[in-house]
Amino acid sequence: MTVPLIIFLVAVVVPIFFSKIRSAPVWLVIQALALGWNGLAHHGELSLHSAIAFLELLVLRAAIAPILLRRAIDQRAEPNLDLMPSNLFAWVIAITLIVLAFKFGAPSMSDRQALTLGVVGATVAVALLLLSNNNSPPSQLVAMLVLENAIALFESTFPEPWPLPVHGALSAIYLLTAGVGSWLIATRDTVAVEDQT
Repeated sequence: MTVPLIIFLVAVVVPIFFSKIRSAPVWLVIQALALGWNGLAHHGELSLHSAIAFLELLVLRAAIAPILLRRAIDQRAEPNLDLMPSNLFAWVIAITLIVLAFKFGAPSMSDRQALTLGVVGATVAVALLLLSNNNSPPSQLVAMLVLENAIALFESTFPEPWPLPVHGALSAIYLLTAGVGSWLIATRDTVAVEDQT
């Protein structure tokens, strides 16, 4: 099924070009739901591993991380900040990277795997472009979370899922990234306000 992959790609690309930072948590929720749908479609029958992975996606990636990010953004003075600066040059680079990602994902693969690798490649390229073009801490945190969602999507290209300890370690890294990043964003603003007074 390619619908969850397309939804995931739209949830990655649209906010980069057209969204403000305050809408990023909503897009992360959509990405997590698309990842869950893709995982269930990929595994076919419901096993213990797929149930745990789906629960992790719902709890961690669709609930906890967006809530932490929303709190950090709400404490910032610039919630209307563009996720990626409105710059025609950066947009051309982003579009070129997305096209190239699909070109590299296509050779000698079945259609579903080619689409999955293309979406993973495009997600990684866009996240790295966002990291390099925006020095705002909330935007960089969003880029890191999107990058980690690409890693989770990459797992679906394997015939067998990663072992539970590996999956658990990736989940812990995602939670630490969201938690520590949100804390640093909120702390930095608090320290900056206290220094000004």
